[in-house]
Amino acid sequence: MDRLQAMQVFVEVVDRGSLTAAAEALDISRAMASRHLEALEQWLGARLMQRSTRRLSLTDAGLEALPRCRQMVELAEEAREVAGARHQSVSGRLRITASMSFAQQHLAPAVAVFLQQHPQTQIELLASEHAVNLVEDRIDLALRITNQLDPALIARRLSVCRSVVCAAPAYLARRGTPAEPAELAQHDVAGHARFGSDEWRLQRGAERVSLALPPPRLRANEAMVLLQAVLAGAGIGLLPTYLAGPLLASGALQRLLPGWEPDELGIHAVYTSRRHQPLLLRTFVDFLAGQFDAQRPYWDQP
Repeated sequence: MDRLQAMQVFVEVVDRGSLTAAAEALDISRAMASRHLEALEQWLGARLMQRSTRRLSLTDAGLEALPRCRQMVELAEEAREVAGARHQSVSGRLRITASMSFAQQHLAPAVAVFLQQHPQTQIELLASEHAVNLVEDRIDLALRITNQLDPALIARRLSVCRSVVCAAPAYLARRGTPAEPAELAQHDVAGHARFGSDEWRLQRGAERVSLALPPPRLRANEAMVLLQAVLAGAGIGLLPTYLAGPLLASGALQRLLPGWEPDELGIHAVYTSRRHQPLLLRTFVDFLAGQFDAQRPYWDQP
């Protein structure tokens, strides 16, 4: 019996929690999956799993064998994909999710370029302010702007998200310009309804401050809405430079507290597994990495 396939069955059983689920994922019968597992145990000379009607659990031998079997399966799949990539065209369909503001300003234009380069592809772009469940919502790829990633998911850092404390000139003419972070407490603040509207962390060199701000007079659950409110003079906002950059350059918004920088966040491509990764997904993630420089994205350049 094919030992590599037997290892694949073993890995799938562990990952999916049952022989039945593993068999369905591999498109074989449950009886065939069981025979593969038994053959692997005979070849290794050790029982890998304790089987009961309710659950499967790894033996000590299974715990030792699992990472090696997983590595063998992944190496075999990688070799097959590399060998076959020369004869494959990038095709198929991706479901991608990202925040509303980033999808509108930067991801949608990038997707348009990608679709022109790969005419046999389709992309469904789901813009949402909520972190959706990739498995339940059948999402192939999520773009997440955060420093707190789910350890159960695979993430590749694409770029950096910097933010800026800013306000419209009309607001500053009416209320004055804060010279130090502590003076923000005397101003109207427009804050995000879900992220950091009550506390801003700023850094200048080695000096760090954490500001507990008064409740914002305006909250919005979407960064583009918040941007428009700050532009209209609703108060001082903490906005990502991927949105505020052009308005700072034109003078429509004014950067405040020079020298003080908000925390930076990573922009990550997030997906469920390195295994069985379609060529389309790998190609698209590589494309995005080329579009968004890791340290100096185009929206932060002069």
